[in-house]
Amino acid sequence: MTRRIVVIGGDATGMSAANTALRHTAADGGEAPEVIVLERGHYTSYSACGIPYWIAGDVTGRDDLVARTPEQHREAGIDVRMRTEATAVDLDRQVVTFRALDGDGSEGELEYDDLVFATGAAPVYPPLDGIDADGIHGVQSLEQGEQIVKDLDASQARRTVVVGAGYIGVEMAEAMLTRGLEVTVLDRAPEPFTQIDPDLGTIVRTAMEDMGITVLTGTSVEGFDVREDGRVAAVRVRGERSDGESGADGAVAADIVVMGLGVAPNVSLAQEAGLTVGPSGGLVTDVRMRCLGHENVWAGGDCVEVHHRLSGKGVAIALGTHANKHGRIIGTNLAAGYGTFPGVIGTAISKVCSLEIGRTGLGEREATAAGYGYVTATIESSNVAGYMPGAEMMTVKVIAEERSGRLLGAQIVGRANSAKRIDVFATAIWNGMTLEEMTFMDLSYAPPFSPTWDAVLVAARKGAKAVQDDIPRSPV
Repeated sequence: MTRRIVVIGGDATGMSAANTALRHTAADGGEAPEVIVLERGHYTSYSACGIPYWIAGDVTGRDDLVARTPEQHREAGIDVRMRTEATAVDLDRQVVTFRALDGDGSEGELEYDDLVFATGAAPVYPPLDGIDADGIHGVQSLEQGEQIVKDLDASQARRTVVVGAGYIGVEMAEAMLTRGLEVTVLDRAPEPFTQIDPDLGTIVRTAMEDMGITVLTGTSVEGFDVREDGRVAAVRVRGERSDGESGADGAVAADIVVMGLGVAPNVSLAQEAGLTVGPSGGLVTDVRMRCLGHENVWAGGDCVEVHHRLSGKGVAIALGTHANKHGRIIGTNLAAGYGTFPGVIGTAISKVCSLEIGRTGLGEREATAAGYGYVTATIESSNVAGYMPGAEMMTVKVIAEERSGRLLGAQIVGRANSAKRIDVFATAIWNGMTLEEMTFMDLSYAPPFSPTWDAVLVAARKGAKAVQDDIPRSPV
């Protein structure tokens, strides 16, 4: 009897797992398993990260964000069932119950030999008064991106409010600004982009304000005013700054609202089935991406928590890079191979208009929570040789373990061609390097690309000195 693999979710992890399992099995000369993918949406294998750039007009259209269509996956031998929602999983019987979301809404059951949870993440929607009004949007799925584009084209909106100033928030602020709207960004934190430390967040705030974006931090959303026709009219806010300054109070007028509060692992189906959920809210797996206590149940992507190599904690990080890796590992294991996921260090990059933001490893708050003693160093440097046209400044901050000098984290805020330097720091962290070891790394140099001493080397050198200065000296 042919072995059956059922995959719940048809985006990065799910389709990567399905394709890898079939490809590896064929390469080994084994009997191809039957692979069935249940996807509740209209699209497979698409880039959710590209949605803000589609909305901004940088990407021509929706189809440009789709890497592989359901038809292309079917041609590869995968039974892709679109608009089909998994409603229950019986782990003892090894059965998935599903229903069609279109047509007659018929239901059915699928037996499986192996099951893959690739259910992704869901946008965070607090239970606020008026949140169901027309004109309030999330940005998690291609369908939601499609709704925003249609709404912008139909409503002739002039004012937008973005709730949340993290990755999604700043990217959507840029998209709306590019389209010519007045943009206000709201966030409860003292500074925007809490993925970096507040001292660099201040730079982000200033840059956003210089671009014409109104940034209201220390401000929470209380609800939404709704017009008689059911469309959002304003966002009700309350100031809650703890630094002695007052936040915003009252209402911020809005023709369209984007909820950019981030996402949470979509684990309700798995939790109801009895699978273990960790403190981060994601499913707990072993290093092979197998759900705890179940030899034939796997999970990956935005719905799982993974090991942070520095803090030692389980974290849920919603990134397509991790999701695709998880899928490849799961597919390899499904094909009787051996694959493991080594963990994450929290590397990420983003931009708002001409400002680039990169971070990796631990920030100060995270380093403190993990129990590290640490020192920091911050430098300013140009992105290219100072005499070259287009030279712009960037700020680089490093965090290192005290005494040992091991690099724990780095953050970059700057203009063109600044933030990708974060990958050098990420590589150093991944390999356990100290700042002293980094100071003479053989990095490339030419005036159009960097100063003689690249910002990475300057930051490493200043950080290494801070580590040495922090070491107590024995009295002579």
